[in-house]
Amino acid sequence: MTELNPHIDNELFISCIALYSLTILIQLYYIFFIFRNLAFYTVQDVIDREIPLSIIIAARNDGEALKENLKFILNQKYSMFEVIVVNNNSIDNSKQILSDIEKEYNHLKVVEFNNGKHLRPGKKLPLTIGIKAAKNNHLIFTDADCKPASRLWLKKMAQGFNNKEEVILGYGPHHKTNGVLNTIIRYDTAWIGINYFSFALSKKPYMGVGRNLAYTKDAYLSVDGFKSHHSLPSGDDDLFIQEVSMKSNLGIQIDPKSFCFSQSKKTYSDWINQKSRHYSTSSKYGFIKKLLLAIYPVSLILAWFSFVSLMLVGSAPFIFIIIMSLFYLLKWWIQGRCLIKLNERRFVFLFPFWDMFYSVLSPLIFLLGKTKRNNNW
Repeated sequence: MTELNPHIDNELFISCIALYSLTILIQLYYIFFIFRNLAFYTVQDVIDREIPLSIIIAARNDGEALKENLKFILNQKYSMFEVIVVNNNSIDNSKQILSDIEKEYNHLKVVEFNNGKHLRPGKKLPLTIGIKAAKNNHLIFTDADCKPASRLWLKKMAQGFNNKEEVILGYGPHHKTNGVLNTIIRYDTAWIGINYFSFALSKKPYMGVGRNLAYTKDAYLSVDGFKSHHSLPSGDDDLFIQEVSMKSNLGIQIDPKSFCFSQSKKTYSDWINQKSRHYSTSSKYGFIKKLLLAIYPVSLILAWFSFVSLMLVGSAPFIFIIIMSLFYLLKWWIQGRCLIKLNERRFVFLFPFWDMFYSVLSPLIFLLGKTKRNNNW
């Protein structure tokens, strides 16, 4: 191993060196120019004043979830807010549950929406109806199956508005339960969060999550709402963010008190179906954003492939071991800090394993998801 095997083409060795160097440089770009922004992000001081808010929830057949979670939203420690639930074509007991809760809380407004079957599926039309029904300019969005991490959720999410931000990206983790699937989904959610927060801080915003998102009605109207992608069932939390961020100030909120938790999917099939809906808009992303999102896992896989190849066919393997070790210590430090920022410390200890595992898994899930055509709500 200390000398170059004479039976191995020298060009192969040079190609491995070139590939190894290139992929390490690509990874360093992500570390220093994208993920570093979240790793060292500090929350700025804000003016502590309350502004009127409208919380909008588009629900469909979510009666039990509304029964479990809605009161946590209605009982937030905030003095000026309304909650609007758009009950979209529900055939379960949602209407009765909402009616009972509405009698108890005068700041809850229920909008019954029964559209024709010829209209396209998805949340955009119910969300639009909710936005039109809102009496306040500052809007916060979540889902029926989401529960705020604290009674200060609204206060924390609204802080960005006091900083003159018009779009605020929040975080929506999943509850921890037993099982490998739940662990994978929670890491998937954490990694997606690291990505969209880091890209937003790098002035390259590409998405948020609809279960914890805020923007003003003025920002919504500045891009004619969801008009440019109305034909797609999805896009209200990624294509819309990409478009509105070009005209409105965008910020993030990562205080753990601002998180909105939801239950993860119980089966691999359900999770892949969910991912397929998320991927349905990816073809509409700009070329640079698609390239940046795709090249990270590919470059990491190729970095390991070239490293192993150099160990097998190259001379002085100790040098490459040192380089790889230093590289991964740097990754571990920066991206581990990102996980800590999102209160996902449980993944930091085994981050190198999760990083490589997910870099292999995510392209596979993407390919599986692209074969699905499940665009229902």
